[in-house]
Amino acid sequence: MLELKQVEKRYQGKKGNTVTALDDVTLELTAGEFVTVQGPSGCGKSTLLLVCGGLLSPDRGEVILNRSSIYVQSPEARAKLCGQRIGFVFQQFHLIPYLNLRDNILTAALTDPSAPAPARADTLMTEFGLQDRAHHLPAALSIGERQRTALARALLNEPQVILADEPTGNLDPDNSAGVLASLSRFADSGGIVLMVTHNPDNARYASRCLHMNEGKLS
Repeated sequence: MLELKQVEKRYQGKKGNTVTALDDVTLELTAGEFVTVQGPSGCGKSTLLLVCGGLLSPDRGEVILNRSSIYVQSPEARAKLCGQRIGFVFQQFHLIPYLNLRDNILTAALTDPSAPAPARADTLMTEFGLQDRAHHLPAALSIGERQRTALARALLNEPQVILADEPTGNLDPDNSAGVLASLSRFADSGGIVLMVTHNPDNARYASRCLHMNEGKLS
């Protein structure tokens, strides 16, 4: 369902040097997999997720989603495809501060206005125990509620892939376990989870564990 072929990505460093974030990365993810990626800070983990999600064009190589090479498409077509098929969960949540909880979840529907998003949002709020907080702004939510809101937003369009960047980094153990259990259920139902994490304990939820160092994946 999601495949990277010999992907490379380089940045210009602060001192004028070239920094290799992804170095000849090849990866194939199939339905039902929960894959974790661990490695030191700055090794390319977040860049990997951005490239997988259609948000950052690689310098070389190919990213294929459902047999479609996403970076040969127009930016508009790529944004629509990835918005409908891929959900993101971030450590910092990235909720819109002036929208209430329900409307934050519904922002994911902007890529597909025809989808039955309001009913789906209500279902997800009930599933994550957020229904009583639907009209609260993010500032009034607990850390755990914000992350559950972000996870509900990622699931709104019933994506095939969830890309998670340190989704438990700001959470206590109970909330972390809840988020990881939700991601595990998503994979068990036939989805793909690719999660970057610094916490080795999170690997027990994964079906496959990878390591990244200096842009290389192993």
